[in-house]
Amino acid sequence: MKLRSIKGTLTYENDDLELIASFKERGYRTLPLFHVNGEEVPTHLAAQARPAQTLLSFLREVMGLTGSKLGCAEGGCGACTVMISRYDALSQKVLHYSVNACLMPVLAADGCHVTTIEGVGTVKGDKLHPIQRSMVDMHGSQCGFCTPGIIVAIYSLFANSPSQEYIEEHLDGNLCRCTGYRPIWDAARSLCTDDDDGVTRGPCGTACRDCPERETCDMECNELDKLEEKKDDKTTTMCCSTTMDKFQHYKDSVQNNAQEWLDQPNSMFPEKLMSPPSTPLVVIDDSFHKAGSWFKPTSLSELLSLLHQFKGECKIVVGNTEVGIETKFKHSVFPRLICPSHSIESIFSITEEDDHLRIGSCVPLSTIQHKCSELMGGNFDRVAKPIHDMLRWFASTQIRNVACLGGNLATASPISDMNPMLACMNAKLVIVSGANESPTFVKRTVPVPDFFLSYRNVDLKPDEFIEYIEVPRIEEVFEYVFPFKQARRREDDISIVTSGMRIVLVPSDNAYVIQSCSLAFGGMAPKTVMATGTEDYLMGKPFRIETFNEARNVLLKEFNLPDNVPGGQAQFRMTLACSFLLKLYYSTAKSLAEDIARISMDRAKFPQYPELPTAPVISENELSANEYFVSGRKPSSKGTQKYPAPNVYKGLESVGIEESKNRDEVTSPGNERVGKPSAHASGPLHCTGEALYTDDVSLPNGSLHASLVLASCCNVDFLSIDKSIALETPGVVAVYTHEDLEKLGGDNALGPIVHDEFVFLPIGEKVAFVGQVLGVCLGKTLESSEAGARAVKVAYGDMLEEPIVSIEDAIKANSFYEFARHKLDRDEPLEISEGDKIIEVSGSFRCGGQEHFYLETNSTLVVPSDAGTDLTVYCSTQAVMKTQMYCASATNTPASKVVVRMKRMGGGFGGKETRSVFASCAAAVAAKISGHPVRLTLGRDVDMAITGGRHAFIANYTASAVVRSDQTV
Repeated sequence: MKLRSIKGTLTYENDDLELIASFKERGYRTLPLFHVNGEEVPTHLAAQARPAQTLLSFLREVMGLTGSKLGCAEGGCGACTVMISRYDALSQKVLHYSVNACLMPVLAADGCHVTTIEGVGTVKGDKLHPIQRSMVDMHGSQCGFCTPGIIVAIYSLFANSPSQEYIEEHLDGNLCRCTGYRPIWDAARSLCTDDDDGVTRGPCGTACRDCPERETCDMECNELDKLEEKKDDKTTTMCCSTTMDKFQHYKDSVQNNAQEWLDQPNSMFPEKLMSPPSTPLVVIDDSFHKAGSWFKPTSLSELLSLLHQFKGECKIVVGNTEVGIETKFKHSVFPRLICPSHSIESIFSITEEDDHLRIGSCVPLSTIQHKCSELMGGNFDRVAKPIHDMLRWFASTQIRNVACLGGNLATASPISDMNPMLACMNAKLVIVSGANESPTFVKRTVPVPDFFLSYRNVDLKPDEFIEYIEVPRIEEVFEYVFPFKQARRREDDISIVTSGMRIVLVPSDNAYVIQSCSLAFGGMAPKTVMATGTEDYLMGKPFRIETFNEARNVLLKEFNLPDNVPGGQAQFRMTLACSFLLKLYYSTAKSLAEDIARISMDRAKFPQYPELPTAPVISENELSANEYFVSGRKPSSKGTQKYPAPNVYKGLESVGIEESKNRDEVTSPGNERVGKPSAHASGPLHCTGEALYTDDVSLPNGSLHASLVLASCCNVDFLSIDKSIALETPGVVAVYTHEDLEKLGGDNALGPIVHDEFVFLPIGEKVAFVGQVLGVCLGKTLESSEAGARAVKVAYGDMLEEPIVSIEDAIKANSFYEFARHKLDRDEPLEISEGDKIIEVSGSFRCGGQEHFYLETNSTLVVPSDAGTDLTVYCSTQAVMKTQMYCASATNTPASKVVVRMKRMGGGFGGKETRSVFASCAAAVAAKISGHPVRLTLGRDVDMAITGGRHAFIANYTASAVVRSDQTV
């Protein structure tokens, strides 16, 4: 791609521009069709959509809809959640689903309706949606940064089902750092339309108040219900607030018009989109924003023709959950992106064949999950259930709504959840290729285990495409498939080890024999692997616990991971694999007993089994081995608060209200709110996305975007910095370093107490840590400034000493603050008598470091005025005065002429007390020198890498006890 100039603007000359005419002849259109919040996006705005641009970027920067927030840029926090609605020709209905706008390409929304938080409700005219109102009333927002995404996620779920079980099952893709989630759950459940009698019931199903063992039962449900009963009888001086109180009371106020607000997503859906565009789309970007091309073919032949035409120089995107990460964090550039249209039926459908289930490669994972839920109990029950159960815990609802099975296979992650499942089920991939819109396709079949060649390398040629996956039917009895998975947290987290296991039993004499088995693992090798050695050992062996105990030893030898294995935790991963194998035995034994019972009750259906041996008996103390979260229902979230009755007598703060009296009778005028909760003053603004944060402030004309130039290594001398290549990058305006700050007359010293840091590290100084700020790059867009910052060339000296990365390293190097070290000793020595024994234990306790993890990263907007003599600093900080002082000193500006404004923060937790100041200073220096408003918002990866966190701790202890001769301690 070459550079050219149009009216003074540097742009890329995309070679694909020459192909526009030929694509138009093939029926391609060049303008996408978007609808946002019930309205069609004007042509002049739709034309600004770029192939490499995310939906979130388009909504915020082009549409000016800042309610959706950027939290992590990798689909992990849900702050950017929006709802996509589209007409599905296969089901002939409108589908509503939540997505992460930070990952979804804007052009993937072609022919769709996008609902943002602004389209749900507004504070103007008090038009809050019931979801927003309940979130306000039930105190579901604190900092409010994550709230719009959470509300849209709930809104999307209610568009599909208002049941409590559905909401609890699928609300799993949003993080909140403030509330602890209970009030958010309360707000969502208060609107569910399930009939709920409000009676607390135990696991047995009996109402706690009717239980004959009520006085002796110590289960949590019974204890909480006893508090409720005391509260109702007013026999306690404590106040008690429960989840049940809140949403039972709230349900009564919203049920009258429930259908009206539940139908809002359908009523907002534009009539025009009931017949979405049927022609393919091509958009070719010639701006300086990572120029690229976007193709949306509407037929399989057109898709294969594009793959043949651009062999190896294009990328298929469906959910963009993998490509989006590579683009953002690995800075990968893909010249051509191909997004198949939903009109290609073979890759977007699921069909039941006689002997297998056919799943289109581009079917969203959530669609597969819901389809499997429907198939459970039928002929494909034993295929559908393990797939359904594994997908429940795959990433989050927002990711599952767009990610597809074909993409999961093609990316070949070694810790994929679904790849081992498909491998153990003997699934096959049907791979297709073609050329030049030829109606004749070439197809080949590849077993899933053979598809993975090595780390991230698969048996797929550049012009080939996975059309669909065939999953064979499982026998009705004596063949079993189970999913296993272990992650650091159950929802929305990658697996440490994952496995799919299939086993086939046959009755033989007085026992059962393992006829065949398939054991597939993820997280145990650079690719999905089969435990063939263990499979060979098990086949032909009797089905009993002794067999599996020995098989675990075989598995340990087969997966003997070295201590330095990538990903670490070698021993833990090996133990997990063995644990899964043992769970296979117990799970199979339980299912075998159920099969035997079925056969005995319906001999006519199973005449081939006149007599059967009994299943292995599982002892009572082993029953818990069958309990596994993968298949269990997600628990409800409930809570109870107890607190003393509030004081309500004016002037008599020490006197409490008597529970036997009516509160309204004893409350003095002016004290009506005492003891009653008050909603967050900014709650309505949080819940409608109308609360502005620093990155939401509209940019003045001429504003520039800033990106920091960071050190890539530490404990070395900073020798030189070369800006020339960065300044040649299209869109880059300037790069400033310590030399520019000194020319300004500013003070380069920085630090909360001791001034031991720099705004910009001077040449010749030692680089103290990776991520130390060396300079700042200004660009006309965020992309150009980031590209310019990466293009800066930095020269370093040789490493001066080994870096200190742990407490043990610091102790060894005697590098720590003495005042932070504490020692405790026994004050008085104990008297030791003859015959006494001293027992001594010693060890260590450690607590790892923690990120403050505020949802809103450090962000600053500096606006110079009066020829740069005044600075107005909009920033997200807990230290307004420090920010003013250091911005003034760094820019050589009187503090009286530096105004710092901090309206609200998206979380801080101490992390923005001192560690936000350096970013504001860098932006202030850039604004002062350039004379332009400058915005600097750190990416999540940059923020976490360079701002530090809460310190790790280690405690070494020795404790002793004296055992007297009379055996007292």
